[in-house]
Amino acid sequence: MAGHSKWANIKRRKGAVDAKRGKIFTRIIKEIIVAARLGGGDPGGNPRLRTAIAAAKAENMPKDNIDRAIKKGTGELEGVTYEEITYEGYGPGGVAVLVESMTDNRVRTVAEVRHAFSKHGGNMGEANCVSWMFNKKGQMVVDKGAIDEDALMDLALEAGAEDVVSEDDSFQVLCAPEDYEQVSEALRGKGVVFVEAGVTMIPQNVVEVTDAKTAAQLMKMLEVLEDNDDVQQVHANFDISDEVMEAIS
Repeated sequence: MAGHSKWANIKRRKGAVDAKRGKIFTRIIKEIIVAARLGGGDPGGNPRLRTAIAAAKAENMPKDNIDRAIKKGTGELEGVTYEEITYEGYGPGGVAVLVESMTDNRVRTVAEVRHAFSKHGGNMGEANCVSWMFNKKGQMVVDKGAIDEDALMDLALEAGAEDVVSEDDSFQVLCAPEDYEQVSEALRGKGVVFVEAGVTMIPQNVVEVTDAKTAAQLMKMLEVLEDNDDVQQVHANFDISDEVMEAIS
């Protein structure tokens, strides 16, 4: 599983994990609206909505914003109807890429995503062309300086996690998607602080990108996709060595 969170690690190092607060809020609000539309406005009976509200609170989103988003989702307030669409394809170097979006205009979004792939040396593919290479997992990222690995492993397994993976500067606690809320709350209750947390897509294997030009193209493509207002998350199955990353920085 080594390297599976390389994109997340690179974004953290660059300080580019949704650096603009407004963009964080926009993505979370969309998730709350869709979760409330699909599962109702009562977080007690809607796990997806509970997770979205927890993410909003973690970002210190005002309660009024959360409440308005829920009401837009349930139809109590007028709002935009968002459609969830996942786009798939290959980036430079044959890297598999999944792009999760929420959009009110699928024609616009597919054109922009396709352009991002083609302009930066990738190819957008058909549905399910790469999604089979990924597994949906709950993931909690913990800074290595915050806790001993054995202690975290004990706490995580006791909480119901499947595994703890050691990465460059962090630990990734992994669990089944349906167990994410239980595991994350149990760890928070034990004082574990997350760098980030959520349900994500974990690749079954990774592609080593060793050529600096290819790596630079790939990074640019992923950044352009991430910057698209309709894109919620981008997942990719690459690994790039620190030496190559330094060469293209």
